[in-house]
Amino acid sequence: MLTRLSLRIRIFLFFCLLALGGLVVSSVALWVSYVRLDNPELLTAFVFAEILIGFGMLAMVAGVWLLFDDNIAKPIERLSAELRARAHAGVSTDMDLQAARYLGDLAPAAAGLADQLSDKTLNIAEAVAVETAHLAAEKQRLTALLTEIPVAMLLASPTHKIVLYDAQAAEVLAQICHPRLNASLFEYLKPGPLEDAYSKLVKTGMDVECKLISIDENQSYSARMKPLGDAPGYMLIFEDSTARISPDAARPLVYDFELLHTAAEDALENRALPDLCFVVFDTETTGLLPHKDEIVQIGAVRVIKGRIVDSEQLNMLVNPGIPIPAASTKVHKINDRMVQGAPDIAKAGKVFHQFARDAVIVAHNAPFDMAFLRRHADDMGVEWTHPILDTVLLSAVLFGASDTHTLDALCERLDITIPNALRHTALGDALATAEALVKMLPMLQARGVTTFGAVLVETRKHGRLLEDLN
Repeated sequence: MLTRLSLRIRIFLFFCLLALGGLVVSSVALWVSYVRLDNPELLTAFVFAEILIGFGMLAMVAGVWLLFDDNIAKPIERLSAELRARAHAGVSTDMDLQAARYLGDLAPAAAGLADQLSDKTLNIAEAVAVETAHLAAEKQRLTALLTEIPVAMLLASPTHKIVLYDAQAAEVLAQICHPRLNASLFEYLKPGPLEDAYSKLVKTGMDVECKLISIDENQSYSARMKPLGDAPGYMLIFEDSTARISPDAARPLVYDFELLHTAAEDALENRALPDLCFVVFDTETTGLLPHKDEIVQIGAVRVIKGRIVDSEQLNMLVNPGIPIPAASTKVHKINDRMVQGAPDIAKAGKVFHQFARDAVIVAHNAPFDMAFLRRHADDMGVEWTHPILDTVLLSAVLFGASDTHTLDALCERLDITIPNALRHTALGDALATAEALVKMLPMLQARGVTTFGAVLVETRKHGRLLEDLN
């Protein structure tokens, strides 16, 4: 039972037990002395002595505990977090040895081990970099070949989740809603024709010609479904796509082949962290009062299989319907002229809601940003029932509640640089938060926090932090 508690709480309980034991021993000693004296007139004196001893002992134990907590427990907690960050998050900044100066030779020894680990990691990284460069070159050649094909093409898993899409397919999907890896094709296309074609593909093992209908029934597509040989899933080619990409335009190939082999989905709380899809977002607002201020910008990025999908981003200005105060413009550089013609929160919020469908929403101080969205849920015609993670609480789990947990402090700990031009922009802060999340996920797993349910249990222990922030 005690092993589930943090080191600082266990030490606090130890000192509480020490204080209680001291009070019991002093009380028994005074009682035995009083009984042996057999003088009832001295009872008041003995009681007064016990009160003085009790207060004195409590004060002494509390003082020693505070010193021990500040100089031993907190530095050990911080040292553990820094070592874990270096081992699992690729952090290479110098360790804070001054904060652990009372731990004797432990801090220098840990720093030496961390440096040795960093050197070995660097050697491995150099070898990996050579192979990565080779694979990157192969990927570029493959991407160039595929993007030259004048058709829209995507790959889907057996459960009809998107595994790969090219630029032309992205244009087709975008006519319905934002293209996203691991999104169900049923968000874009009517299930019936798609499932019928797939059943025929499985039965015959041959290409299947099919007529697909968009989910809103406004468009239809002539398509061909092709098997992937020994791999699960299928290729879907839109043969009559009207999407045309300029020859000079960037035409990315977005994919994650691990999604082809995704196992049957367990209950959310039992799912492993790498198997979750995260949408990390941030907002800029007219002020700091969610009950009366409004959103002026939404930025979001998707994280799949523990990596940021650079091409799947959302960056929208929002017309707040009220003047933007000069003090707020000074922070996020968004003024009234910039939001003229931008969608209002009802439209922008609905777009973001679709972008975050079937994903865990992540934000830094999420209650603040979510309060704005939930206030306008009726106008958007949506319900914000997404599971939510807060990087403030993840930081507290990994680095201790006593540390500072601002986004800047978290990025400094994890060796993340936020360009000045992007700080206090919705997309810039969302990207920084996503980088922090990606680095914290392996740190959580190293601590034995491997499922979404386990993360929720740990973060709930620090819920008071958000109450203080808001």
